[in-house]
Amino acid sequence: MGVSTSVPEKGIALVTVDVPPVNALPVDGWFALAGAVRAAGRDPRVRCVVLAAEGRGFNAGVDIKEIKARGQEALIGANRGCAEAFAAVYECDTPVVAAVQGFCLGGGIGLAGNADAIVASEDARFGLPELDRGALGAATHLARLVPQHLMRALYYTGRTASAAELHAHGSVWRVVPGGELRAAALELAREIAAKDGRLLRMAKSAINGIDPVDVRRSYRFEQGFTFEANLSGLADRVRDTFGKEGA
Repeated sequence: MGVSTSVPEKGIALVTVDVPPVNALPVDGWFALAGAVRAAGRDPRVRCVVLAAEGRGFNAGVDIKEIKARGQEALIGANRGCAEAFAAVYECDTPVVAAVQGFCLGGGIGLAGNADAIVASEDARFGLPELDRGALGAATHLARLVPQHLMRALYYTGRTASAAELHAHGSVWRVVPGGELRAAALELAREIAAKDGRLLRMAKSAINGIDPVDVRRSYRFEQGFTFEANLSGLADRVRDTFGKEGA
């Protein structure tokens, strides 16, 4: 369990998250994920990284129980860890393909939204339930997946969008049955990895260089409001109602 890296075939690194029960990562998990993605991208033999997860969902965000137990220390750690993991995907030297199944929530949006391509299973759902959890953030990354007004509506309501809907918006490359997800992600990665490795790295840098949004700075700006909500006590009041009947 945790974060692991394997090489399923030449030129492809598979970074897998396995943190039961819902792949909600603790502070150390976010930094471990960032390190694994960066290390895979730096390997000159790797031309494409596939980011995947075990279990019924891709990622459920941060470990709220850890934050409630450890307070501001864990909150600061989660803020920094998420920022590093999201940046690691975006700044990875090689293209990153996200293989998304089930729920892709909170931090999952940060990971998938910063990937170069997304392959999703038919049951995948994408959303930001942050307001229900006393947090803010990752609108930066949701805005890379859906149009601006839809992003705002999803953010304010906490609703999710399906893989089919994101495919219609052009942000999901392909939607497949759950049992075919890993194979479909590797198929796309294989096509990418067939290109010249040095040229792929140049292409990744070039595309990031023309991006109209500085995703690292934009996300850190959002996190400032998360911290403000916590300092004011507002976040704790909201989190205390999370998962309770009638909340």
